[in-house]
Amino acid sequence: MSVLVTGASGFLGGRLAQVLVQQGEQVTVLARPTSDLRHLSAFIGGPIRVVTGALTERASLLEAVRDATVVFHCAAASTDWARMSVYKECNASGTQMLLDAVRHAPRLRRFVHVSTTDVYGYPSVPCAETGALKDAGLPYNQTKILAEKAAWEARRNGLPVTVVRPATIYGPRGKAFVSDVAALLRKRQMISIDGGRSTAGLLYVDDAVDAMIAAARTPAAEGQAYNLSDGSGTTWKEYVSALACGLGCRLPWIDLPFGTAIGIARAMETPFRCLPMPGRPPLTRHAVFLLGRPQEFPAHKARTELDFIPKVALDEGIARCVDWLKSRP
Repeated sequence: MSVLVTGASGFLGGRLAQVLVQQGEQVTVLARPTSDLRHLSAFIGGPIRVVTGALTERASLLEAVRDATVVFHCAAASTDWARMSVYKECNASGTQMLLDAVRHAPRLRRFVHVSTTDVYGYPSVPCAETGALKDAGLPYNQTKILAEKAAWEARRNGLPVTVVRPATIYGPRGKAFVSDVAALLRKRQMISIDGGRSTAGLLYVDDAVDAMIAAARTPAAEGQAYNLSDGSGTTWKEYVSALACGLGCRLPWIDLPFGTAIGIARAMETPFRCLPMPGRPPLTRHAVFLLGRPQEFPAHKARTELDFIPKVALDEGIARCVDWLKSRP
């Protein structure tokens, strides 16, 4: 395959690019001039071609997709706090411009769009892929729904699209669920919601990559959507406790009921949204939904149709994360 990976400077896209190279693929990555590609430096100029540009720059997009047989669209603004304009540009407008560009890729066989289980709107009972996409009033959720709808519209117009919806991806180089959680644990600022009883919907990054590659290579996956999680039922309490233990940190001491946490987060967000305040709120509604609503969405369809079998258990995954965290300055 000649593969294009967007978001290769990030966590998931970066690991995907590494694995594809290890499998003998020729990989193109689209990256801004300021992107940190040190994790791919050994391959750049060889099996990895770098196209400098952005999702909102048509010329660089056309160059990036020129020879692609498969496109993995991993790039996204996935933080729990940013201006709406940031989410719209990357998640909605950027996806639409990429979809427009790949119509000019004559060799394209598959477009794998990385969505998220957040598009279901954080239901109290996790649903299968037939569940409706629901606007929960959060910018990430809203713009990822727009991005996925654009992908499905492109599929109706003849583009060979497959959508994957991972829940909580973790592993070395992970930010939100690894380095950010570790930083909060070290500062004694990590909180739990309802005792951490909600399932985390975990998926180790290498298992996520395996599922994405299978989605690209499986003919019957065209036109399908797949939830991705390891099916372990690990709770947030179990995950955070394992990470804290590995790092030698104390367990979170702040525990809030879901309703109280949402109220506090809403109050904290208001001044940051209405005033030109630097930084970010100490607590966001997005974080509360992730920690307080179950994230273990059924992945039976991926297991059946993609032969998807997660290989990395929690203890091994945590050990790798801890080793990476301890190796950082």
